[in-house]
Amino acid sequence: MRIRRFASLLAAAITSFGVLHGAVRAAGPEPIELRIVGGLAGVKQYVALEEPFWSREIGQLTGGRITAIVHPFDRSGLRGQDMLQLMRLGVLPFGTALVSMAAADEPLLSIADLPGLNPDFAALQRNVALVRPRMEALLRERYNIELLAIYTYPAQVVFCAKPFASLQDLWGRRVRVSAVAQAEMFAGLGAIPIVVPFAEVTRAISTGVVDCAVTGTLSGFESGLAGVTSHIHAMPVSWGISIFGANTTTWDALPDDVRALIRGHVADLERRIWDAAQRDTTLGLECAAAKPVCERAPAQRLTIVPTSPQDEAQRQQLLEKFVVPSWIDRCGPECERLWQETFVGAYADGSAWVHATSASDQPKQ
Repeated sequence: MRIRRFASLLAAAITSFGVLHGAVRAAGPEPIELRIVGGLAGVKQYVALEEPFWSREIGQLTGGRITAIVHPFDRSGLRGQDMLQLMRLGVLPFGTALVSMAAADEPLLSIADLPGLNPDFAALQRNVALVRPRMEALLRERYNIELLAIYTYPAQVVFCAKPFASLQDLWGRRVRVSAVAQAEMFAGLGAIPIVVPFAEVTRAISTGVVDCAVTGTLSGFESGLAGVTSHIHAMPVSWGISIFGANTTTWDALPDDVRALIRGHVADLERRIWDAAQRDTTLGLECAAAKPVCERAPAQRLTIVPTSPQDEAQRQQLLEKFVVPSWIDRCGPECERLWQETFVGAYADGSAWVHATSASDQPKQ
């Protein structure tokens, strides 16, 4: 059944995204043209960074040795949940997979961005660096993918249509989430998680389908949430990391100099994406608060709910009692070992790690 599913998936992908028939097209030794599937369409990371890099910059940076055609995955007839398998099969020679979606196949990949794990940008950087070698090995061994970059979107925070002063005030509210781990976090809080696609979030709040939404600070503002919400919490719930990689058969077939050029310039793109995510996290909050630094001030100023000591304690408890145990249940003993070795071991002083407890130890709501 799985083989038949991906055989049909392969045919559909080739039909809907015609440039995927080959990774490389070369006339003689040069130039080499790459076929790239990028991240989410319409958001700043793709529009301002990914698309210009592949469409123009890579050719300029390599003196025409490398050129590329890039399309966002969500406008190419492709499901985010299928990206790893399409890359493994070689249907996508180079592709971008959102970890929150790829985790449906491979929960281990979400370890660095579990909801509540990274309350600030420095924590995200540190934790991604800790697990990157394991992610590289897993992608190569199980999916025939050479990991070339890990990207991040700006912080995802809580927007609400009605006032609230703390995370605890979200008890009983319907909260838009984008992934199962976020749903587990808010269920633990006593909220009612509802999965809503990003493109439908503003309408979902304006029509009362949900009371609150977890989404990016800047992308939420730019999508119109400032017009239908009144409060925004400053604490990141999660961030939204993605992986960019190549099918290893395709990668190994490239000339050595081309691989070196791609690695070097993609590493610089990765750095710029992380820098932008950090800036845009702050900018999104400043825009929501109608600060002068924002060129697109909202018609009404949103109230920024600061992170209180009680919120910090709540975050830690939700991560410890709900998010990590539920993730381990879905992921299995391998993930439990990785969690203990990577986080409990790395933070032996107790400064930034949590102990996962069993479901039977979880507090009752």
